[in-house]
Amino acid sequence: MAMQDKPQIPMTRAGKARLENELAELKGARRMEIAEELKEAISHGDLRENAGYDEAKRSQAMLEIRVKEIETDLANSVLIEDMDAAAGKVTVGVTVVVQETGGTLEESFRIVGKTEADPAQGRISNESPLAQALLGKAAGEVADFTTPMGNTTRFNIVRVEP
Repeated sequence: MAMQDKPQIPMTRAGKARLENELAELKGARRMEIAEELKEAISHGDLRENAGYDEAKRSQAMLEIRVKEIETDLANSVLIEDMDAAAGKVTVGVTVVVQETGGTLEESFRIVGKTEADPAQGRISNESPLAQALLGKAAGEVADFTTPMGNTTRFNIVRVEP
């Protein structure tokens, strides 16, 4: 599969910088720490029953998985600022204010890429079912969202903010 066939991962400049910093830390200092842990564990002799060695190998494997994950995300990243955004429409990078039909409470969500999603902070992934229901809609429109429990909730889009 060619690189351009992979899905683009939207992210902000700050989000991309955070991933680049994490990658540098993992490939630098953290790799060296794990190498030292392995060296120390090996110095204790028999590796067949060496819990320290097993733990260091697990840490090394997890580190390499995370490195590969970040490298893939960065390779497929597209800056939100560089994406085409239809004025007034819910797109990645905007904040959308919604109100459940029949309700009075307004909620706001910022639509972000998966690497920056943090629902507790009001940032939802563009890949989430809620974001999928909202994307492409404009203020005044209605979005139907099916919850993980199978219930359908209808949201009125109050406004879309850049």
